[in-house]
Amino acid sequence: MDFRRESVADLAEWVRTGKVAARELVQHALDRIEILDEQVNAFTALDPEAALTAAAAIDERVAHGDDVGELAGIPIAVKDLEDAAGFVTSHGSAAWADDAPATADSLLVTRLKAAGCVVVGKTNTPELGWKGDTENAVFGATRNPWNLAHSPGGSSGGSAAAIAAGMVPLATGSDGGGSIRIPSALCGLSGMKASLGRVPSGGPHPPDWMHLSTKGPMARRLADVALALDQVIGPDPSDLRSLPMPEPSWMGALETAHVPMRVAWSPTLGYATVDAEVREVCERGVRVLADLGAEVTEVDTVFTEDPVWDWLKLTSVYCLRVLEPYRNTPAWEHIDPGLRQQVEMFGGIDAVELVKAEDTCHRLNWRLVQLFHDVRILVTPTTAAPPPLSGRPGVINGEEDMNWVRFTYPFNMTRSPAATVCVGFTAAGLPVGLQLVGPQHGDLVVLRAAAALEAALALDPVAPLG
Repeated sequence: MDFRRESVADLAEWVRTGKVAARELVQHALDRIEILDEQVNAFTALDPEAALTAAAAIDERVAHGDDVGELAGIPIAVKDLEDAAGFVTSHGSAAWADDAPATADSLLVTRLKAAGCVVVGKTNTPELGWKGDTENAVFGATRNPWNLAHSPGGSSGGSAAAIAAGMVPLATGSDGGGSIRIPSALCGLSGMKASLGRVPSGGPHPPDWMHLSTKGPMARRLADVALALDQVIGPDPSDLRSLPMPEPSWMGALETAHVPMRVAWSPTLGYATVDAEVREVCERGVRVLADLGAEVTEVDTVFTEDPVWDWLKLTSVYCLRVLEPYRNTPAWEHIDPGLRQQVEMFGGIDAVELVKAEDTCHRLNWRLVQLFHDVRILVTPTTAAPPPLSGRPGVINGEEDMNWVRFTYPFNMTRSPAATVCVGFTAAGLPVGLQLVGPQHGDLVVLRAAAALEAALALDPVAPLG
């Protein structure tokens, strides 16, 4: 058994038919974690006893002929920004690290468990998910299974690294500025941020990053992501933004995976500097889209300027809202200095400035509406740099650049569906991702195109660790 080579659908089918016990899947995950996580540091907490007990209950239901769900027995990891019952939700922060364990699951975890998943533990994240590198003062740095000297990206870096290393086949993530797409790209995974509202973020607590962040499952291949999305999309009355249930099955949509007739390729979006090697690998992926029948048009300028400052204003206010109760307490000094500096620099803006930042979201989306009159999807690099060294900025054409993730956050501001597919590797053997962005609520357009590209490339990358 190797989670890096078996599909989630096959693993769950084996459990449903009794070919493999759920306890075997969970035990394999726990064994793999024990062997590798000292090197990777993907997990912040484990509960082997509870996981094996939950798996045994699934096996008992299988023996009685019960329906155990489409994800029967699949061991999952939960990003440490959301609740999983019995685990502390530390947010990667000393301010919450000693909190009592959560007494209930998040809505996403609830739906995954209802489909048969078994939670084995929590995965690492930068404090409050604030940056594209997974490290914090409480749990340290998570390493990339492709090369342990490098970062897996962030903020869902613990989940991506756990999947890439074959510790679990499925995990949860969230994406408020690229936090599913960035680590998926850096770890050689296919990943997708669904349209805002597809996966509801309801429950008793307001969403941390309001209209920017989308939760969702992470896996190695798009078929696994789609299968898990089918179990978790759909409205919830406690989420003001949740969308109605789409009619077709997302997994079923992959049966007709194809690229659209017209595709826009924008290597810079109009404002970004891109590493030459990253661009070269991405252009090979774009040529595959053309080979599949897409008419590819290069678009020099999608946006006239980098919206990073307005994105920073929004996210800093959201983070400050959460951190404010700890100001003038000992916990304040333990907050990541970079995060603290950011919220102090941008978090104090007035209400008018905040609304103006939201206005930028509207203008960015208006530009996409115009673009999508002529093309069906927009394609860009997922990141501007290859996977950086752990704890360091990305390197673009030999120079360190703090904003090496400049391709992802615009599409959180527009609430667009966006996916990433591994399209090749650098000369150093590190993965490179290509981002596919769709029109408002055009999730299936993105999913079909990304799956067609993934199939045509036939890379099926497996990290060399272990």
